[in-house]
Amino acid sequence: MSSGARQIPLDLGHRPGQSRDHFVGSQENAAALNLIDRWPHWSAPLALLVGPSGSGKSHLLSIFCEESGAIDAVADYDAAIDAAEEGRPIILDDADALRIDQVAMFHLINAVRSGGATLLMSAQHAPAAWSVTLPDLASRLKTAAVVDIGEPGDMLLSAVVTKLFADRQIEIEPHVVQFITRRIERSLAAAITAVEDIDRAALEQRRPITRALAAEVLVSDGRAT
Repeated sequence: MSSGARQIPLDLGHRPGQSRDHFVGSQENAAALNLIDRWPHWSAPLALLVGPSGSGKSHLLSIFCEESGAIDAVADYDAAIDAAEEGRPIILDDADALRIDQVAMFHLINAVRSGGATLLMSAQHAPAAWSVTLPDLASRLKTAAVVDIGEPGDMLLSAVVTKLFADRQIEIEPHVVQFITRRIERSLAAAITAVEDIDRAALEQRRPITRALAAEVLVSDGRAT
């Protein structure tokens, strides 16, 4: 291979840490984390974390599972219903996704209520904005305690970018992190995409991740000037 040839990056499946130790806390997600810490002493059996894509909702559900032994309803609805009837906690990620079976969700919530269990859900929007056509389900969802997760501020966005690179075993200079966070859309989803693109470019070009490389990637993607 010639020295000028690009390296084809391998997909090594960079899986972000999902434990509490890996969670980046901030004022934007403090209420959601506090909800988990207050379990099982919730004011209602149903709770819903609402926030944009990439805001840490799945990570929070993972923390809840780790600390409560909750059953994942997406993985097996029937098993989750049985567990709820026994009083065990349940999680349901992306509850407003079109793939969710409304009848199954209705039966799950009924099982949670009758079994004295708890259900922690996540969604990008509050239930009022969901495409719910089952009146009884809509009525049940109105009883959920909704906790909003806001868009990240400067400190959280910088911490997340640093963590995303660390998940890939990459140490990055603070001034490069600052450069990136000031030039991307203020969302965690945008941070995830930027880190993926910059890491891929570094591998392809066999270059260290510097401010210059980050600028090239973000400009080529139309995210910086």
